[in-house]
Amino acid sequence: MPTYTVLADANEAQFQNPQELVSIWGGVREDIERLGGELRASHALVGEYDFLLTFEVEDEEAALQIAIAIEGHGLDTETMRAVPIERMGELVEDL
Repeated sequence: MPTYTVLADANEAQFQNPQELVSIWGGVREDIERLGGELRASHALVGEYDFLLTFEVEDEEAALQIAIAIEGHGLDTETMRAVPIERMGELVEDL
């Protein structure tokens, strides 16, 4: 299954405190699974973005649905397809 990475930034106007922000993660995980994805990793970040999520899903349409669902939890997101370095080597060899 293709892997997607989501860089997410919390919309501070929607969350009063860190506990409220932490409380959304169960819903985020449920949405990813409901839409056919599998959450592989989630991390809090120090820097421009607040969180990094990595999930696998069958197709690009489902990845888009997941990104929209995550935004529905009050996060601004940037979603990108992630390709393993090993796979990049295979693609380069095919050129």
